[in-house]
Amino acid sequence: MTSSATPARDRRLGVEVWIVLGLSLGASGVYALVSLIRKATLPGGIQGQTATLNGSRDDREVFDFVYQVLGIGFALVPVALALYLLSLDPVKERVSSRLGLDRHHVRFDALWGMALAAVIGLPGLGLYGIGRLLGITAEIIPAPDIAYWWTVPVLILAALQNAILEEVIVIGYLMTRLTQRGWGTAATIVAAAALRGSYHLYQGVGPGIGNFVMGLVFGYWFHRTKRVMPLVIAHTILDVVAFVGYLLLADTLGLK
Repeated sequence: MTSSATPARDRRLGVEVWIVLGLSLGASGVYALVSLIRKATLPGGIQGQTATLNGSRDDREVFDFVYQVLGIGFALVPVALALYLLSLDPVKERVSSRLGLDRHHVRFDALWGMALAAVIGLPGLGLYGIGRLLGITAEIIPAPDIAYWWTVPVLILAALQNAILEEVIVIGYLMTRLTQRGWGTAATIVAAAALRGSYHLYQGVGPGIGNFVMGLVFGYWFHRTKRVMPLVIAHTILDVVAFVGYLLLADTLGLK
């Protein structure tokens, strides 16, 4: 389905995209830009600031746990909305098959997910170090200071939530809709990558650039394979290693 259907449908899809992004990662991108400007104008600049990814939500353990779980659950509502809207398209193929979220290629998805995690993860560490040296990246704190018995499982769930939210919305949904509106392949991939980079700007310019590059790789992957599942797996692995690895090794490495 392309934008040649009707001008009215083309406009509707455009409005729909803005609504979905406004309820999810588009809003995050705006907040991240404001956060970047705020950090840059504080004493010490971006380099002297921190970006906490999974901070505590409450001083009391039970409420911290409840808030963490609620945050993960409600963050996935835009994903359900995007999948529902795609399901309304006049096509016979199921949304899970269209986006490559089905279970028909488990081995392929798992192997490529691990490979993509390695390809993205190792250079990502290097970019983070370079960004810190150049003063364009804040100190990233992936895990909370206080750990409870449930902290690791919740961090794993948070990693999975991030992966599902970002890959389904940015890759599966947005790229599909932009293609339906008649956007070219290169423009679609760059637009999705720019969105990915934008909502990481609260971590600094370096992570914004790094995630833009990651978006180009992931966007090209989806263009060639039409499968989002390997990207969800890769993203989950990257975040689990970052979140849980920091929690377990921060004291040993003197990061706290």
